[in-house]
Amino acid sequence: MSFLSYLINGISLGSIYAIIALGYTMVYGIAKMLNFAHGDIIMVGGFAAFTVVSTLGASPVLGIFAAVIICTVLGVTIEGVAYRPLRGASPLAVLITAIGVSYLLQNVALLIFGSNSRQFESVVKLPALKLAEGKLSISSVTIVTIISCIVIMVVLTTFINKTKMGQAMLAVSEDKGAATLMGIDVNRTITVTFAIGSALAAVAGVLLCSAYPSLTPYTGSMPGIKAFVAAVFGGIGSIPGAMIGGIVLGVIENLSKAYISSELSDAIVFSVLIIVLLVRPTGILGKAIHEKV
Repeated sequence: MSFLSYLINGISLGSIYAIIALGYTMVYGIAKMLNFAHGDIIMVGGFAAFTVVSTLGASPVLGIFAAVIICTVLGVTIEGVAYRPLRGASPLAVLITAIGVSYLLQNVALLIFGSNSRQFESVVKLPALKLAEGKLSISSVTIVTIISCIVIMVVLTTFINKTKMGQAMLAVSEDKGAATLMGIDVNRTITVTFAIGSALAAVAGVLLCSAYPSLTPYTGSMPGIKAFVAAVFGGIGSIPGAMIGGIVLGVIENLSKAYISSELSDAIVFSVLIIVLLVRPTGILGKAIHEKV
């Protein structure tokens, strides 16, 4: 039963990575940039929910709603102020800007909340699920996290494939110039992409802090990096790949902590990524891009 418990917890952790990775992969797939401030938006979402629920005494639902709204506005603002002026700049300039935005968010959080860890109150108040005559217990946070990941994946895939904005995103991801000639507002499409990615980061932040109830200004740093690894692992730019990569990464990390070493679990995760990229450089579901010359 212990292996099954570790596996379920790994899927739950991987589901959080998958939700975060969806934001990474959407922004990269459409805007062709790596938003390394994405992990810190997770932290902002956690603090937003913490402030509303623990400090103001509001309901958990209102806390989640507030976190989504604040992170969405923040993501759109970052895109408009920091990234849009660099639309035609080199990838290195955009990367450096993203790192700068990341440190800015961390230091603003330090100024407001301080460096002390806050105890996050879980937004999921349901009882645990008992299976196998009580030998296997699955927490309500784990169940809600896995279900949320599946629902988000289905809704996002439907949105991309069935709506006008989703089709515009696909067009922009293929060729910005051609999309502009077809009458698509590229800037608006990229802004919507950032809004969706930031909203997903808020949900992931709340779920992450509910499962691991410790909140600091650096909470989103390592999960953000691991979610980026998950996006690359699954094939960055691929929405199903982000989900698969996140879940596989979470399972590997959790089983490594349980059966090998908790200190080496991160090293094992990154080693698996290196091996996968050596065998398949585009990731599990990634497609090779052929440039015409």
